[in-house]
Amino acid sequence: MRPFRLGLTGSIGMGKSTTAALFAEEGVPVWDADAAVHRLYAPGGALVGPVADLCPAALQEDAVDRGALRDWIAADPTALPRLEALVHPAVAADRAAFLAQTRADIVLLDIPLLYEKGSEAEMDAVLLVTAPPALQRARVLGRGTMTEAQFEAILARQMPDREKRARATHILETLGLDAARAYVRALIAHIRETADA
Repeated sequence: MRPFRLGLTGSIGMGKSTTAALFAEEGVPVWDADAAVHRLYAPGGALVGPVADLCPAALQEDAVDRGALRDWIAADPTALPRLEALVHPAVAADRAAFLAQTRADIVLLDIPLLYEKGSEAEMDAVLLVTAPPALQRARVLGRGTMTEAQFEAILARQMPDREKRARATHILETLGLDAARAYVRALIAHIRETADA
């Protein structure tokens, strides 16, 4: 029997990683699009050679250097679509392999750009994680890993939160860990009850 596919999405800083970890705690297998890209870019990864062919400067110690890729994308307007033409099919194949080997009744597919890439059509339901804009900004900038300009550039590429809210099946406002954990448990129970009905 095919597992129930719950897509997890939300803009940067909304709590996707924490929410995915809560599902994993409950025994739900999690596939993470960003982790798949990291595997594909790591030494021996399927995309190392093809990406190095596109952008030789990105090859560092037999792996793809994401910083070099960001610099290339910023400098060359044709870079991102060419890179995505390589990355998206490889990530889709990684997701298909995950789904083929899982025997669980529910799987969580963590896809940051789920709506932007049209992946919601492959899901049985979509869970959107969200938070107030001030909290989102504080979380992202509090990590100390990006500038305000980089944060704004990422936001500009992502569908606005209000649009995602209008399209999502389920919405979790990530204000506190205990409330989020309770929501995740209730949602898993709801999916199982609905499937059994």
